[in-house]
Formats: sequence, structure tokens, C-alpha cells
Amino acid sequence: MATLSLRGPAGSSLSLGPRRAAARPDLRLRRVRITAAGGGDGAAGEPDLRVRVNGVEMPNPFVIGSGPPGTNYTVMKRAFDEGWGAVIAKTVSLDAAKVVNVTPRYARLRAGSNGSVKGPIIGWENIELISDRPLETMLNEFKQLKEEYPDRVLIASIMEEYNKDAWQELIERVEATGVDALEINFSCPHGMPERKMGAAVGQDCTLLEEVCGWINEKATVPVWAKMTPNITDISQPARVALKSGCEGVSAINTIMSVMGIDLNTLRPEPCVEGYSTPGGYSARAVHPIALGKVVQIAKMMTTEFGNTDCSLSGIGGVETGGDAAEFILLGANTVQVCTGVMMHGYGLVNKLCAELKDFMRKHNFSSIEDFRGVSLQYFTTHTDLVKRQQQAIRQRKAVRKGLQSDKEWTGDGFVKESESMVSN
Repeated sequence: MATLSLRGPAGSSLSLGPRRAAARPDLRLRRVRITAAGGGDGAAGEPDLRVRVNGVEMPNPFVIGSGPPGTNYTVMKRAFDEGWGAVIAKTVSLDAAKVVNVTPRYARLRAGSNGSVKGPIIGWENIELISDRPLETMLNEFKQLKEEYPDRVLIASIMEEYNKDAWQELIERVEATGVDALEINFSCPHGMPERKMGAAVGQDCTLLEEVCGWINEKATVPVWAKMTPNITDISQPARVALKSGCEGVSAINTIMSVMGIDLNTLRPEPCVEGYSTPGGYSARAVHPIALGKVVQIAKMMTTEFGNTDCSLSGIGGVETGGDAAEFILLGANTVQVCTGVMMHGYGLVNKLCAELKDFMRKHNFSSIEDFRGVSLQYFTTHTDLVKRQQQAIRQRKAVRKGLQSDKEWTGDGFVKESESMVSN
């Protein structure tokens, strides 16, 4: 079983050890072994990108996030062929007939003035709903993909209304296709909240606990709960999901937003017949916010689930290997990419793998586990920052001006402290 071991310098370790599957004792964990490009074989001098999460092995930590890049067999096959570590399909539900998308459904934000067409794209808004394809069609494609790529990791994203029977029927039918894990969409910020779907569940911890109970009572593969950032404290629903039996959490989904107003037409974007609706914000501009949310979750997991094998998947504005490294340094086991693929194509994974390996070579890391969680220990409270800075100032003054009393002598700085009081 994978562990979320948050390592620090000098051999220190914040351990999230083997997870007990008490909530689901019949849990079957698929061990998928892959030798795809980007993984490496652990040879000396060559960084190894392979990861093992909740018993599932991937050639690298890069996962196609649920959305358009996983919307049908053709595009998911392309992702596997390009070498992505895993694919999370677009969210499915029992009745696709209720899902009606509009076009245009995206709007972009560029660096520069409102309406600029020259600056780089830093933000992306979507008002897209979950899959509008019949469930049976998606299930058949899941089966086909697992038959053609038995050693690849396919994760189904699912979402249903507030109905136990519906949730459990959906899980049974999806698992029958051979998928390796489930990601539960508790976080879509728009579309059908009146049916208690998506973020309507993720923002209500009481509701979330109940629905997670239904899911984990039925599911036999690992379950990840996808968290919404549209909440004051994201660690609260993450805690509930893990306590209710989920093996991991994914964070973050998109941020509720209004992309902007066209100053010529006075209409909002994306504009559909002159009107719009708030949607989900993603891409580069959300990366710092996503990192902040992941810190909250990772610190909570370290403190409260220190002896369990729970996993964390980081999402938000990943376009470079460095972006991914930041999530991993905060404790993420895997890193999801969705909008980045929409902007740069499926071949982006080759760039991500190469850049992440460059980062690892720079710091002499041989595996992902060597640096996962290393930076988490450097986050503290503002009160503690004040204390640390005041202490550092006092120490600098003591070295520069000499000690003021005998009680200020220290063993570590004894020589310098002596020299600070020499007159010649």
C-alpha cells in the first residue's frame, strides 16, 4: 500500500502509514504494473517517476483530470498512447438525458487589459456540465479501454442525485467495466445544484458524510473524493470524506467565477444568446489558490490521519513540471491536468515528465517519494512567524554587538560569540 509520508530534512518524517480499510473490508486493490515512457526503471542517475497510490501503480504521477480530455474512447486512448500515468474519465451519471450543454461554453482570460488578444492565457472559465453521452455508451468504452490497455489506469468519475439506490446502482455498473478506481464529483460548481449534485454535496458536510457512507458501503475499488474550493475551510469536507471510508481526496475543482464583461456589447462571457451564468475558473491563475487549499488538506491529513494510507491528488493550473513539483512537495501523490491539455494537447505529458525529472536531478532525488511532502513542514502560523523573526533578530544582534549577559552563551555559536567580543 502507498503511504503519504511527508518527509523533512535530516531524516525527519511525518508519516501517513498503511491505511486500514475498516469501512470497506472487501476492498480489492488493482496492482497495475506499467513500463511506459516517463516512468524510468530506477537505474542509477535516472529519476524514477513511478508512483503507487492506494495499491495502484502508475508510470508517472500525471493524471488526466476529469473533463473534456476524458470525454470518450478516442481521446482517452490518445492519452494512454501519449503516456499519461492515468486517465480520469468525464463525470457520468445514470441519466444523461438531463444533461444539456450549450455552446460557447468557455471563456479565456489573458494577461493584459480587458479583452486583450495578445497576452498569454492565464485563466479559463467553463460552464460545461458532466457527460451528456448515454451511460451505457461510456461503460462500453470503459470496457473497451480496459481490454485494449489492461495495464493502464482508468478511473471513473461519477456523480448522482441525493438517492442511495441511484448512487449504488451507478457504482455497481461502473465497477463492472473493470475501472481501477472511482473519483466522486462532490465539487462541480455549476449545473444541477437543485438536485443535490456536485458542490451542493461537497459544501454540506452532513450531506457529504451520508453520501460517502452510501458510496463506501458499495464500492470495492479505491475511492477518491474530489473537493470544491468554494468553501471557507476545505479541510472540513476532506476530513469527512476520509473518515467516511474514502481512500483519498482530490483538490481542487474549479473556482466559481464570472470571467468578465465585454465592454463593447456589455454582455458577460461566455456569451450564449446574449446571456451567461457563473462558471468554473481554472488554468494558471488558480495555481496559487490550489496550492493553498492543498496545504490545508495535507496538514489536516498529517495531524489526523497519521497512521492511515490516504492519498492526495493535486489539481490546479499545472502546465510545467515545476507546477507539478510544487504539489508533490506539499504531499500530493499524483497531479491532475485538465485545462492544460485543452490548451497544449495530450503531448504535454512528455514535457511535464522531462521537466519533473530535471527538477529531481537538480536536487538528487531518485524517486517521487524522496521529496513528497518535504515543503509542508515550512508552513506555520503568523504568530509563529513573528516569534521566529524576533528570535532571529536577537541572535543577529548578539553576534554583531557581543553578548549582553552570561545567560546568552550558546553551545552551537560559542566560537562566534567569543569573537564578537574581541576588540582586535
